[in-house]
Amino acid sequence: MTKLSVNINKIATLRNARGGNVPDVVQTAIACERFGAQGITVHPRPDGRHIRYSDVRQLRKQVKTEFNIEGYPTDDFIELVLEVKPEQVTLVPDPPEALTSNAGWDTTKHRDFLRHTVERFKSANIRVSIFIGPDVEMIEAASKTGTDRVELYTEPYALDYPKNRLAAVSPFMAAAEAANKFGLGVNAGHDLSLENLEWFAKNVPHLEEVSIGHALICDALWYGLENTIQMYLRKLNP
Repeated sequence: MTKLSVNINKIATLRNARGGNVPDVVQTAIACERFGAQGITVHPRPDGRHIRYSDVRQLRKQVKTEFNIEGYPTDDFIELVLEVKPEQVTLVPDPPEALTSNAGWDTTKHRDFLRHTVERFKSANIRVSIFIGPDVEMIEAASKTGTDRVELYTEPYALDYPKNRLAAVSPFMAAAEAANKFGLGVNAGHDLSLENLEWFAKNVPHLEEVSIGHALICDALWYGLENTIQMYLRKLNP
């Protein structure tokens, strides 16, 4: 069974646009869990434009499923994660000012940096995932950092899915097999949606978890949050 982790960054974006605490990020996370989500994901950035470090601390007190914190491993980010101790930390290579994650790590070039960072988190009993493209060479290099999992960057899949869904998913099938061969768990995320999720989950082996935010929150505007989460769960595990 593949788990669904709901990224609630967009809830924080909406709150921050007006100020105050509506919608309430913590209450949204609690509701997502009640509606069936098996995890909550956040990606705090230094400028606080969506999820803030204070949100992360409050969420840790309330999240009962799996708490996954994504981010670029600056000193401040590392300190936050070590303080909060989520079940999982996902390391992404984008700089703090980036709009959204748009590439995976070059795990060959940054292997020593990643190895040192992974060691710090694992010493605190935090599972580590590295955000990475569907590249077998990069996955093999990731396995040498000590990471527990890789999160496959799925924007290329989402872009190519309407044109040729078999061609779109094939690199991810190979990447997941490679990750399993090297002893790594497989997560996935970025632009997965109601349209393309079922095909991806059906064809990509060893898939343990997907993290979905933007599309799911947008769908919730039409279908309601509870119904939307159930729709995604049915696509993920039909």
